[in-house]
Amino acid sequence: MAVCEVLNSLAEKVGEIDLNDALFSVEVNTGILHEVVCMQRANQRSGNACTKTRGEVSGGGAKPWRQKGTGRARAGSRTSPVWRGGGTVFGPKPRDYSYSLPKKVRRLALKMALSARNQEGNLVVVDQFNLDQAKTREFVKVMDNFKFENCLVVTGEMDEKLGLSARNAVGYKVLPVAGLNVMDILKHSKLMLVQTSLAKLEERLMV
Repeated sequence: MAVCEVLNSLAEKVGEIDLNDALFSVEVNTGILHEVVCMQRANQRSGNACTKTRGEVSGGGAKPWRQKGTGRARAGSRTSPVWRGGGTVFGPKPRDYSYSLPKKVRRLALKMALSARNQEGNLVVVDQFNLDQAKTREFVKVMDNFKFENCLVVTGEMDEKLGLSARNAVGYKVLPVAGLNVMDILKHSKLMLVQTSLAKLEERLMV
C-alpha cells in the first residue's frame, strides 16, 4: 500500500496513512474515463429544445388564394414550411439524452480518476476540515494554506457548513463520498480527502 501524509488545516504533517492500492493505484485508461464523462454530460442535458411542425403553428385554416387564375404558385396553407412563419421540418423535439453504462465500468472509472490524482501528486489527505461558521473567507483561508486555487474537497458525510462556505468560492467544490463522480474529480486539478472519507470510499467502491 502507498503511504500518504496526513495534514491538518494549516498544511502541517500530523501523521501518515496507508492508501488502498485497489482505489489509488489502478492503471488509468483514458478511454474509460472519457466514456463515463460523456455519459455524465449527456445525463445533464435538459433536452427541452422544441420546434413546431406545420400542424402546430397557428393559422392555416383557409386556403390563401384560389388554386388557379392568379398567376402565383399553388398554396394550400399558411403553415407550409416554405412560408415565413410556417412550421419547421425535422426540427428538435423534447427528448431524453440520458443513458447508462454498466455499474462495474462506472466504479472502475471512479477508481481510475482517484488513482490519476494520486499518481500526479495532486491528492492530499487532511485529518479534519471543521469550520466554526459558514464563511467563504474561512474556507478560502484554508485553501490558501495549501496554495490550492482549484480543488475538490471530499468528506465522509455532507457537511452543510462546509458546503455553504465553499459555495461562493470560485474553483472549489465540496462533495460527500456518496456524491463523488468522475467529472468533478477531473474538473478540479487538486483533490482533498478528509480522512473520514477513506473508509466510506472503500465501502462504496470495494464491492
